Amino acid sequence: MQLTVALVGLGVVVVAMTLLWAVSVWKKDASIVDPFWGPGFLLAALTYFFVDGSYGDRGRLVVVLVAVWAIRLGYYLLIRNRKEGEDKRYQQMREARGAAFWWQSLFTIFWLQAGLLWIISAPLFAGIVSDGPLGPWDAAGALLFAIGLSFEAVADAQLARFKEDPSNRGRVLDTGLWRYSRHPNYFGEAALWWGFFLFAVAAGAYWAVIGPITITFLLLKVSGVTMLEENLKSSRPGYEDYVKRTSAFIPWPPKSEG
Repeated sequence: MQLTVALVGLGVVVVAMTLLWAVSVWKKDASIVDPFWGPGFLLAALTYFFVDGSYGDRGRLVVVLVAVWAIRLGYYLLIRNRKEGEDKRYQQMREARGAAFWWQSLFTIFWLQAGLLWIISAPLFAGIVSDGPLGPWDAAGALLFAIGLSFEAVADAQLARFKEDPSNRGRVLDTGLWRYSRHPNYFGEAALWWGFFLFAVAAGAYWAVIGPITITFLLLKVSGVTMLEENLKSSRPGYEDYVKRTSAFIPWPPKSEG
C-alpha cells in the first residue's frame, strides 16, 4: 500500500510538471518552474495524505508545515520572477540548444525537477503515512523547521529590499543575516528539510534521509551556492572580499570580528 501511495505521488507530480512545461512553451519562459517548486511539494504531500487515508496527527502536522513553507516560497518566487523575467540559467540553456530547447526542456528541466522533488519529499511521505502519536522527535522537527523557515523568509525579505533600492546596483548585500552567511536563505532551506527528516525519524523511517541529503547537496554543489557564486564573482566587484570574510553557508561571525 505504501509503495502505491508513493508512486501515485510521483505520477501526480510528473503530470503537474508536464502541464507546467506546456505553459512554459506557450509563454516562452521556463522560469515558471521555480515558483512551482514549493507548491509542488504541497501537491505531493496532499497526494500522500489523501491516498494513504490514515489521517494521523503526524501527517496532519507535516501537511500544515509544508503548506506554510510552500505558499510563502511560491509567492516570493512568483513575484521575483515577474520582476526579473526568465532566469539567466534558462536563458543560457535556451541559447545553447536553440530550436530544440522547447522539447528538451521537458526532460532537462521539468521532469528532472519532478524526479528530484519526489526524492526530496521522502521525509514528507514517511511522516504522513506513519502511525503512532506525536513525540519528542516531532517537537524537535517542528522547531528545526521553524528555525529554517525563519532564516529563509527573513533572508529573502532582506534581499528583496536590497534589490529594490537602485543605489545598491552592483553592490554586495552584507548586512542582516547576509553578514553571517553568504547564503542564509539556502541555509534555512536545508535546515527546514532536516526538520522534516526528524518527523521521519519519529516514524522510524531513517531511509528518508535521502531527502535532506539530496536538497543539501543541490544547494551546496549544484544549483545553489556553486552556480550562483560563479556569476557573482564576475559581476560584483566586492564579492571576493565578501567571500574571504563571510561563511559560505552556516551562519557565523565574519572573520574580521574573530
